[in-house]
Amino acid sequence: MTRDFKEKLGEGGFGSVYKGKLRSGPFVVIKMLGKAKGNGQDFISEVATIGRIHHANIVRLIGFCVEGSKRALVYEFMLNGSLDKFIFSKVDSASLTYQKLFEISLGVAHGIAYLHEGCDM
Repeated sequence: MTRDFKEKLGEGGFGSVYKGKLRSGPFVVIKMLGKAKGNGQDFISEVATIGRIHHANIVRLIGFCVEGSKRALVYEFMLNGSLDKFIFSKVDSASLTYQKLFEISLGVAHGIAYLHEGCDM
């Protein structure tokens, strides 16, 4: 899917993120997680929870892969990238109008409200 992990999109506290493509056509994001702790039950529980969350303002988990101590999460690809690129970049944030910032803030608020009130997880 990742063509030997050629296109790295970023890195965070939990691992590296790469762009990939499914055989069926759509692009995806693959998050390669750091070393597993314990027997992996926490990872499976988290995948089960995240996999049931569906909201327009929350990126959707498509699948996962576990092979030995290696773990990966497969998410839908967001064409405009991650929101943090707009929040923390001086170059990209300058191009956002106050109206667009308001719309983004409202979308984030809706996603958080869903997770805290509307989601059964």
